[in-house]
This record gives sequence, C-alpha cells and structure tokens, in this order.
Amino acid sequence: MKVLIVGSGGREHAIAESVKRSPKVDKIYCAPGNAGIGQIAECVDIKAMEFDKLVDFAKSEGIDLTIIGMDDPLVGGIVDEFEKADLRVFGPNKAAAILEGSKAFSKDLMKKYNIPTAKYENFTDADEALKYIEAGKFPVVLKADGLALGKGVLICNNLDEAKEGIKTIMQDKKFGDAGNTMVVEEFMTGREVSVLSFVDGKTIRIMTSAQDHKRAGDGDTGLNTGGMGTFSPSPFYTKEVDEFCKKYIFQASVDAMATEGREFKGIIFFGLMLTEDGPRVLEYNARFGDPEAQVVLPRMKNDIIDVINACIDQTLDQVELEFEDNAAVCVVLASDGYPVKYEKGFEIKGLEKFDDKDGYYCFHAGTRLDNGKIVTNGGRVLGVTAKGENLKAARANAYEATKWIDFENKYMRNDIGKAIDEA
Repeated sequence: MKVLIVGSGGREHAIAESVKRSPKVDKIYCAPGNAGIGQIAECVDIKAMEFDKLVDFAKSEGIDLTIIGMDDPLVGGIVDEFEKADLRVFGPNKAAAILEGSKAFSKDLMKKYNIPTAKYENFTDADEALKYIEAGKFPVVLKADGLALGKGVLICNNLDEAKEGIKTIMQDKKFGDAGNTMVVEEFMTGREVSVLSFVDGKTIRIMTSAQDHKRAGDGDTGLNTGGMGTFSPSPFYTKEVDEFCKKYIFQASVDAMATEGREFKGIIFFGLMLTEDGPRVLEYNARFGDPEAQVVLPRMKNDIIDVINACIDQTLDQVELEFEDNAAVCVVLASDGYPVKYEKGFEIKGLEKFDDKDGYYCFHAGTRLDNGKIVTNGGRVLGVTAKGENLKAARANAYEATKWIDFENKYMRNDIGKAIDEA
C-alpha cells in the first residue's frame, strides 16, 4: 500500500520510521517532509495547509492511507476535506480536533463531564480577566485559547507579571488570534506526565507514558519551547495513577466528545499533572506529541498500520497495544538562541554514525538538503533518541549519541531525564 504522511518535523520522521517497519507498506510519501524523512520516504513539495493540493496528490498517486501529523491542518479541517474526496485518512475531523484547537472548549468539556482539571475561567475581555486575577491567588496560569506552537502558556507569579501576560496574549496578540480568548487557570504543582492514546470514536487504547521538558534551559529555566527532550516510560506514572486515569479521565474524555456529537478518531494526547489530590488534566492534544512520539513509537511492538486501520474502522476493541520492556530517551539538538532568534544553514556532520546502530535514532526536525549536504533549517534541528534496558541506561546512551553529531551553534539541555535519578 501507499502511505502519505503530512508534516515536516521529528514527530513525522518517527511516524515514518514506524510505517516503514510495516510489511503492508510499499511506498511512503511525506508532504513536505525534511532531509531525514527524505531518506525513507519521497518528499512532496506541498505545505501542510494546502488541503486542495494534498487531496489532489493523494487521488492522483492512488494513496491508500494518509496520516496527519500536525495540529494546524487537523484543527483547520484537513480530515474533512480528505473524507469528502472518499480518501482514507487518519486523524480527528474539525469538530473533534477542537479538543486541542480551543483550550476554552476543552476546559468547559472537562467541567461539564467532571473530568479532573485545574479551576479556571475563560475571558474575552482583558479588564474582566484582570479583575478576576486580582481577586485570586498567585501563581496563576494564563493560556491563549488557540494553537500557539506549544508556547501560549504563561505562569505569572505576581500581579505585575499577570498584567504583562494579559497584555501579551490579549492586547499585543503575540500569539495572534489564539489570544482572542484567554483561559485563566489555577497553578498546579506536581510531576508532569504525557500519555498518548489511540481512539476509534468509542474505544481508547493507551500507549506507554512519557515526560517532556518544555523549558529551553537546564533546570527547567528559560522560555517555553516545543520540547527540548523527553523520556519513556515515566517512573511517576504508577499503577495507581493509571487506574485513576482509566476510571476518571481517559474513557470519560472519549465518551464526552461522543456525547457532544464530536466523535474523536485519531490520537488523544493527555498532558497530566500528578498533584497531591490526584492526577489532573493540564491539556489535550489531538495528535502525537513532539518529541513524545520519538520515544513512544520506537518502543511499540504493534504494526502501526494495523492500529491506525482499527481506529478508522472502529475495531480498536480487537487490538491490544504492546510495548517493549525497556526505555527510551530523546535529547533535542537545537540551534543556539531558540526559541527566539537563531541562524540556519549550517552543515550537519556525523549523521552516518546512526546508520548501523540498533536502538539509536536521529529524528530530523528542522533540516533540509542544500547541494547534497544536510543543513540546519529550524530551531529544533534533531531529536537524538536511544533505547536502553532501563531509563538510566537509555539516558546515558542518548547523551553519548549526541556527541556523534556536530554543527555550528549546536545547543542542547544537559539534564533531560534527570528526574529519573530522583524516582
């Protein structure tokens, strides 16, 4: 069969690697892809938001399955366009992708169906938001309602910071229309855990857990990024936590969406906070996480095509997910200055060292081909991932593998998975 993957980052590279392992797949395309994906798939020069062109390409090439990796096209309704053209596609439709597309919607959904989350209020007026914050406690969390590349969340420790945060989101519109509505949320403390799942509209199958590192600097300092590294599984996602989430969060979220007439087929990413009062939902995403996919998918034993088809055909109840009894750690190699200002176009050396290394992966996030050489083309450049018999071994392997790669202005955090030592 022929498979088309829509996206251009490390997540899509990880998906492509999983698809490549399926004996059912003869040919992989990726639009637009990147230099690394181009080594295992044919990259197509069509952007992720060019729905008509993607549909035309899928029809003309006889694509049997399209996998949507990115949030923007999902929230924009790409699945609806593919379905109108009778094309087989994996991902939530526009009505369901609002689960990620609007934080205000998802918070209201959780409140309505008693799904544990932080206390909050939604605001479309900056003055009203300020009045609410002035009467509350600090720290407080401000969230732009819409998509903001994982960066539209501000933690404010005092009133001055809150005023500046309101200005940033609602008045200066730093995150564009995503800030037309703002969520003001109580600040929660605890361990963060990410749990990805496959969903077919009614049945949910949970993948292994992971933990991301969002801040740019060591010790969780600096600005929020798209993710500087991750590890799987999380030692903090215990059997007790799993049982609680299965009872009060996972299936409840799927059922709530179905009850609302927004049947969800695809991936639900649960961002959880493990508080003293139990697990709480921080956020939902409507697709694989990045870089969570880079540590979860390499550990999955199932044929990803079988699982995706079960989601589309609503036969997921017949599938049991299996994961290797090991661990994986991903360290993101970024361009120095990310996420604010950085230079691109530097040659990347050492990529060939991953070719014959079992259990080691170098997922491309921001790369391109330039006169036969692979060069940097983004803030997050590569996701160096390694497996190990346990988390400490995987972490050591991943950091050793980062030494194989070199490019000018290479930057990384040196404490990815350090929480492992505290578990």
